[in-house]
Amino acid sequence: MDRLSPLQLFLATADAGSFSAAARRLDIGPVQASATIARLEQELGVRLFERSTRRLRLTEAGEQWLPHARQLVDAWLAGQAALRSAAGLDTPLTGRLRVSLPSDLGRQHLWRWLEDACAEETASGLQLELRMTDRLADLLKEPVDHAVRYGEPPDSSLIALPLAPHNRRVLCASPAYLARHGHPEAPDDLARHECLRFVLGESVHGRWRFTAPDGSTQAVEVQGSRVADDGGQVRAWALAGFGLAYKSRLDVADDLAAGRLVAVLPGWLGEPAPLHWMVVGRHQLTPALRRLAERLKSRCEALAGLG
Repeated sequence: MDRLSPLQLFLATADAGSFSAAARRLDIGPVQASATIARLEQELGVRLFERSTRRLRLTEAGEQWLPHARQLVDAWLAGQAALRSAAGLDTPLTGRLRVSLPSDLGRQHLWRWLEDACAEETASGLQLELRMTDRLADLLKEPVDHAVRYGEPPDSSLIALPLAPHNRRVLCASPAYLARHGHPEAPDDLARHECLRFVLGESVHGRWRFTAPDGSTQAVEVQGSRVADDGGQVRAWALAGFGLAYKSRLDVADDLAAGRLVAVLPGWLGEPAPLHWMVVGRHQLTPALRRLAERLKSRCEALAGLG
């Protein structure tokens, strides 16, 4: 490892709270990670972590060292990027790109857009590792470096590049369902409908919020006999006529355009569902990654007519 790597390992370990998780992130062995931290502690003359069989946490000295280590790593990598840019050596995407994608949008569109963007970058030797999941991937603990996620960043240490900042949820159903059960006229009418709910985080997303034409907001508790932790399954149920779905417009844009699904309560705005590309630390925001995010942003805006 070079002289910068121990600092990067220290930051990854502090963020993840585990040598093994940090080692997976940096693609090294856990024994090597522990030994590297031990050498760093010896060089600094202080213990950075309190170790036990159950947990790993920063010591007081580690807490003091943490912001300085971040500044050192960010400054070094920013300097490298500036030198490459000044020398005309803006490198394409290289190495391994490990990304967690939301299941529905990931399978429908994002994987293809990523392939196209990587091809445009002529990224020789790039390894693309995708994880399709609607679980809120913890970038600080899981072996991924990036995540595309709806909503605002859950952690202040994450950097978010906007892909669809104006995206919202849309209430929708199949023509067959609406023919059988009728169109709701207001959010209160949803109490009489079968609503297809989604597991968001650790709980069921059963409180749906809407903004009326006059700007007032209303939240309704919905019920239904079907719940899934996969956004693609919720959309499949809606397409099959099993109920009303409250989905990101990006997820159902093609279905709405083709008439497979119909927007319900069109005069009411669904709740915001901004889409972001999230990374840990500004040192990952290379020019190539920013170009990738801009390409994905233009695709998102074209898909759902966002601007």
